[in-house]
Amino acid sequence: MVQSGPLASALVVLWKGPEHTTSSRPPKSKAAVLEHSAADGGEMSALPQPYTPRRLTEVAAAEVDALISLPTGVLDDVLTRVGLRDAVRTSALSRAWRRRWEALPSLDLDFPRPKGHRGASKGLRAVDSVLLRCPGRVRRFYAYLDSLYAGRIDDWLIVLSRRGVQVFNLVSVDGIIVLPSAVFSCGRLTVLRLYGCALPLLPAGFVGFPELRSLALINVRFQEHGEYHQLEEIIAISPSLEKLLLWDVEIAGDFSQWLIQAPNLRHLNIRSAQDLGWNIGEFPSLQSAEIDIRDYLRGRDFAKFLAGFASVTKLVLCTRHSPLNGANILETLPCTFGNLKSLKLYTQFCELSSILSTFCLLRNAPNLERLKILIDDGVEQKYEANGEFQNAQWTDGMCVKLQFVQITGIHWLANELSFIEIILSKTRLLRTLSVSHGEKCSMCNEGVVNKLLNYPRASSHAEVLYEGKAKKY
Repeated sequence: MVQSGPLASALVVLWKGPEHTTSSRPPKSKAAVLEHSAADGGEMSALPQPYTPRRLTEVAAAEVDALISLPTGVLDDVLTRVGLRDAVRTSALSRAWRRRWEALPSLDLDFPRPKGHRGASKGLRAVDSVLLRCPGRVRRFYAYLDSLYAGRIDDWLIVLSRRGVQVFNLVSVDGIIVLPSAVFSCGRLTVLRLYGCALPLLPAGFVGFPELRSLALINVRFQEHGEYHQLEEIIAISPSLEKLLLWDVEIAGDFSQWLIQAPNLRHLNIRSAQDLGWNIGEFPSLQSAEIDIRDYLRGRDFAKFLAGFASVTKLVLCTRHSPLNGANILETLPCTFGNLKSLKLYTQFCELSSILSTFCLLRNAPNLERLKILIDDGVEQKYEANGEFQNAQWTDGMCVKLQFVQITGIHWLANELSFIEIILSKTRLLRTLSVSHGEKCSMCNEGVVNKLLNYPRASSHAEVLYEGKAKKY
C-alpha cells in the first residue's frame, strides 16, 4: 500500500505530469455530466464515484505501480536525479519499490555538511549499509570526516576503488587523516580533492590517474622519503589533468627542485608560505594562473618563475608580502604577457617593492583589458611614491587597451591616489574606474571622492564609480 506524501506526489508528477495528479482533478458536477451526456446523443453514463480518502490512496498506488513499469533506464535516471536519500525513501511506496533503489547501476554518495555545522557530515553511518546493499558503481563520494569516521576510510576506499569511483572529495574536520594506499588504486578518478589529509608513499607499479582532470590538494602532507618526486610523479602521469590546485602543501625531507609538467593543464593555482622547489614546465594549453607564494622563492629568480605563465589570459598574483631579503619582487620580466586580458593583484602601495612590481606587470601586459587591485588593510605607507615618481614608471604603449579598473580596500593614501590619477590621465580606452575603501581611511571619504571626480581623464567615456566600503575578500 502506497503512503501518501510529497515524494509519492512528486513521482506521480514525474510519471504523468501535474495535470494528472489526483489532487488536481476534482469530481465533475452533475450538470457537467449531463451536459457531456447530451453531447454524446443523450445517453447518460453513470455518475463517477466520489473521491474518498481510501479511493484516492488506491488511485495513487496504481499510478506509482505504473511508474515502476517504466523502462529500466528511465527509472534509473529518475531515482538518480532525486538523490540517494530520496531514492532510498521510495522503499516505502509499495512492495514493488522496496528494493528498487538497490538495483541502480551507479550511485552518488554525497554527504555535504549543513550550513553553520562544523563537525562531520550527517548520514555517514549509512555508508556501510549502502555499499553492502547496492553493488552498482559509485560515481561520486563527497564527505566531511572527523576522527569518529576516519577509521572507516580504509575500507571505504578499497570498495570505492573496485566500484570505479570517478569523483573523490574528502575533507577532514578533525586533524590530519592518513589515507591508505588504496587511494592510488582509484584508476578511474576524474576529480580528486583532498583537505587535511596525509598521502602514503606511491605503491610500486603505480600507473597514475589516466582520466584525472582536476586535482586539488589543500593542507595535504606528503610522507617523508616520498618527498618532492612523489607529487611530481602524480602530476606527470596524469596526462588528462586540466586543473591543478596546491594550497599549503607540506613536503617532508630536504629541499629539492622539481618540475610541474602537465601538457593539457588549463588552470593552475598555487598558494604557499614557502618555496617548495617547483619549476614550471611547458603549458601550451594554460589559460589562467593564481600565484601566492609568500617568500617569492627566496634565493631563486621569481621573475623567471612567472615567465612560465607568459601564455595565460587571466592572472591572479599576490605581491603584498614584504620580501624577506629586502629586495624588490619584480623590476623587470624576461617575457611579455601578450595574451593577458585580465589581471588581479593582491598588493599595496606602501612599499617600493610592491609599487614597482605593479608597474612592471602593467608594462609587460600590452593587451590588458581588465585590472583589479585588492589592497591589504593595516599597512602603513613606508615609501612616498608621488605622481612624479609614478609617472616616471609609465612607458609608451602601456595599458593602451585597458578598459576596466577596480580598486578594492583603498585607504586614500597619497601613493594610492597618485596611482588613480595616473590611470585616469593615461588610459585612453578606459570605461570605468570603480573604488571602494577599506577599514582604515586616512581622509574623509566625501572629500576624496570629489577630488577623484575632478582628476583629468584621457578617455571621454571614463566613469569614476564610488562603491562605498569594501566587502570582505
